[in-house]
Amino acid sequence: MDHLEYEERMNQWAMIKDALFNEQIDQFRAEFLDMHPYDQAKIFEAVEDEVRLQIYTYLSPEEVADVMEHIDYDEIEPFFTEMDPRFAAQVFAEMSTDDAVDILNELDKNKVASFLTIMDDNAADEIKDLLHYEEKTAGSIMTTEFVVVKASMTIKEAMGHLRKEAPDAETIYYTYVIDEEKQLVGVISLRDLIISEEDWMISDVMSERVVSVSVGEDQEEIARMMRDYDFLALPVVDFQQHLLGIITVDDIMDVMEEEASDDYSKLAAISDVDSPDDHAFTSAKKRLPWLIILLFLGSFTASLIGRFEATLDQVAVLAIFIPLIAGMAGNTGTQALAVAVRGIATGEIYKQGKMKMVFREAGTGLITGVSCGALITLIVYFWQGNIYLGLLVGLSIMAALVVATLAGSLVPLVMHRFNIDPAVASGPFITTINDIISILIYFGMATAFMGLLI
Repeated sequence: MDHLEYEERMNQWAMIKDALFNEQIDQFRAEFLDMHPYDQAKIFEAVEDEVRLQIYTYLSPEEVADVMEHIDYDEIEPFFTEMDPRFAAQVFAEMSTDDAVDILNELDKNKVASFLTIMDDNAADEIKDLLHYEEKTAGSIMTTEFVVVKASMTIKEAMGHLRKEAPDAETIYYTYVIDEEKQLVGVISLRDLIISEEDWMISDVMSERVVSVSVGEDQEEIARMMRDYDFLALPVVDFQQHLLGIITVDDIMDVMEEEASDDYSKLAAISDVDSPDDHAFTSAKKRLPWLIILLFLGSFTASLIGRFEATLDQVAVLAIFIPLIAGMAGNTGTQALAVAVRGIATGEIYKQGKMKMVFREAGTGLITGVSCGALITLIVYFWQGNIYLGLLVGLSIMAALVVATLAGSLVPLVMHRFNIDPAVASGPFITTINDIISILIYFGMATAFMGLLI
């Protein structure tokens, strides 16, 4: 946002506040509702509690629902808690079913039951149908607000049906076609409906090559499909091909953000991404489990170094290069890890083949290892004046980089094979494992070189 746009928004908000505090309802509504729902949501997040309570009295449940759909679900619970329960239930009833379900999944179960009890029966039933689906599956993110036509309809009948149902539908650009048993048999675009003759049959115009997903499909796989096929919507079916709902592109954008955030937190060895509003105790609680695991692994690394105390006593200069070798192994392992996790997440690894990726990373590790090893050999030789010490450090780095690169690429593949999220093979985890490997390589070779070093 540039300076002029920011100034314009601030001036608009000043007029809205002035109308709000002077109880000029018509002027407030005119100014506030002229804004995009996203901008309205930013105002809701920024103002004081008592200001929001006054805004609720000036807006209808439908208008508040539009605002709530643009607020981050993780931050939304306080807004519904501060509303009058009956008003909140009406807001949920006015929201898109999938958005209402996403928000309700963030709330306390007792509050959810209370809202569903107060809510209109039809809206409550639609929400209940989606609430029982497992989180992060197609069923949990689909919407039931869509338009279907029957294959036996004419274009004229379908257009009449579309005009009637479109106001409540989330999207009308794709219209899905079902048979008499409510099974998905085709899809027809809005463009094809418009340009077709009124007396033509839907069955003659529709495309039978319709791509659908199972109601239990993982949301990450669905996001990948919508990216690959460039769909605006994707139908969700049960095992008998009955059409249950659709997933729209705006839902998938939320999924992609959620999955990216989740993977980022795991790569950083955090159980969940910290929120800026988190208390210090909450942030520590999220980070401690992995840190404690890494602490024990680090202690094992320290004990390994202790086992080579005799080697260090004879050639103390060896201690200088421990951070160098361990750091290089950790860095190259993290690079390979990032490539492997990204390949698994995007599906690219299946196109090129897992073994091809492993061999490519092994080759990369060998080339980088030889290059870095040769360079450090020369540096150590001119620095310490000992060619054997230079060869020891150079060979250790070469071996450590090859092994670390292989570990960084293989560990995520093995975890994925056993249905464990490969992002759990986080950077700190791989770094600590490679520390152990590099220390073993370095001191093992140092012991072998001992006669030449003394």
